[in-house]
Amino acid sequence: MEPILKFDHVIKHYPNGIHALQDVSFSVLPGEFISVIGPSGSGKSTLLRAINKLISVSSGQVLVDGTNISTQSGRVLRVTRCKVGMIFQNYNLVYRLSVLQNALHGRLGHMKGAKGIFGLYTEEDKEKALTLLEELGLGSFCYNRASDLSGGQKQRVGIARAIMQDPKLLLCDEPIASLDPSSAKTIMDILRDVTQKQNIACIVNLHQVDVAIKYSTRIIGLCKGSIVFDGIPDQLTDDVIEKIYGISKENLVIGGSENEESCIADFAN
Repeated sequence: MEPILKFDHVIKHYPNGIHALQDVSFSVLPGEFISVIGPSGSGKSTLLRAINKLISVSSGQVLVDGTNISTQSGRVLRVTRCKVGMIFQNYNLVYRLSVLQNALHGRLGHMKGAKGIFGLYTEEDKEKALTLLEELGLGSFCYNRASDLSGGQKQRVGIARAIMQDPKLLLCDEPIASLDPSSAKTIMDILRDVTQKQNIACIVNLHQVDVAIKYSTRIIGLCKGSIVFDGIPDQLTDDVIEKIYGISKENLVIGGSENEESCIADFAN
């Protein structure tokens, strides 16, 4: 089985001198559900943004479905990005539009010319979006404005939009950070179930170690831009957690981000 994603000795240095990623190498197979954990400033968001070239890497290769996205631009880059769905912490919806319209936006990358500009979706796309929204528990909200939804509902719309893209890889940047525990569980259940059903690889940035252990087939731990752990959840021992965060598991749970000083850098994560 060929990997859908491969990082090959990737380095990212920002102009201000921050070393966000340092010689990062790993591969992702179709169907894997990978959580990336680490303290603020460890490079989690930089890693995710390098995958669809929201940021350019300093050296190394990021291969998406066998092609080096790091060197792509224009139409070729747009085609590759269609293979990568993205789910954001702050939802990134168009709030004045309906739930259905937001979900259909996932098809825009596959549309050409006037059809894309004017949102002239096919009946097949509309039926697919309606069915998907129904499956996600949003059937009765299809024609509501996105602004009228709760946080958990907005994130489900974001998932629907990403799945409508027919991606081979799904990227989720802190998708439950703004949600209450019940909504967070719903979102993680949906992400796991929909990616398993469609054999989509999924990479989720998380601060919650317990959530990563529960849902992942594999966990990658970052600290100061380097991978310090890459393995299955059962291998994430207390000693490994201390290596990733620089503190014991007990202090991590009790103290939270206030105790993550050993891995904090000055760039946004």
